Amino acid sequence: MVRTASKWLTAGLMSLSSAAQAFTVFACEPEWAALTRILMPQATVHVATHAAQDPHHIEARPSLIAQLRSSDLAVCTGAGLEAGWLPLLQQRAGRAAPLFEAADHVVLIDARPGAVAHPWAGDVHAEGNPHLHTDPHKLLEVSQALAEELATMRPAERAAITQRAAHFAAQWRSSITRWEQRAAALKGRRVVVQHASFAYLWRWLGMIPQVDLEPKPGMAPTPGHLQHLLNSLRSTPPSAIVLASYQDPRAGRWLQRQLQVPVPLLILPATVEETAGQEGLVKWMDTVINELSKLE
Repeated sequence: MVRTASKWLTAGLMSLSSAAQAFTVFACEPEWAALTRILMPQATVHVATHAAQDPHHIEARPSLIAQLRSSDLAVCTGAGLEAGWLPLLQQRAGRAAPLFEAADHVVLIDARPGAVAHPWAGDVHAEGNPHLHTDPHKLLEVSQALAEELATMRPAERAAITQRAAHFAAQWRSSITRWEQRAAALKGRRVVVQHASFAYLWRWLGMIPQVDLEPKPGMAPTPGHLQHLLNSLRSTPPSAIVLASYQDPRAGRWLQRQLQVPVPLLILPATVEETAGQEGLVKWMDTVINELSKLE
């Protein structure tokens, strides 16, 4: 009986120790969930959004509130991307988990100092464009900053986290070289876009966003705006019309039909699948580059 009780006590202590060592992360977007899984594969990772969802606008569901409440760290983009829903989640969660924002660790493009959001302004990001993950160089910078954040929070795991970060960096840099070689012929190609979802991608590859289907960022295309675009594009047709996977393709298809020359409509995945890790990140960018390479 004593031996049995001792076994139960030992098992209970081991269970408590395991629970004490558990680490839970709330990721606002799938790309940051993927990076977290690479750097700390033993962590529990909750993801608030998915690749077919506009990260600007999601519902503050009770399940997300509970996940944020139970997390040790929230990893988000920042720069106002989650301004429409994350503060509400934080308020309803009733506790402030430490917040890591990727935008704090890179130089953003298209900053609009002093810009003020209002109902007629569209999606205003005064700090700069928040869709930084579509530039793999910036995603690498974020991975290094996130590794340091995780290592600081879990000092006993610093060596392992640092090693995983170095391994990821080496493989990611090799992939960047391959992508840049594959996409070299795309430099200078003009594309019709919707929103600035891939602005960092265009800048990285040297492509030119010719016109935007949205009259203002985040505002749905209007008939008058589309007709204006059509008139301007007839003399200089684009190489393609490019949309993110979560965007309504109807405006792009209308413009494609109206142009007098064949122009492909490309639907690019906005980010990785929800459960992706390192292979998923590479596969996602492979898909993006392969789709764009059809324009060569």
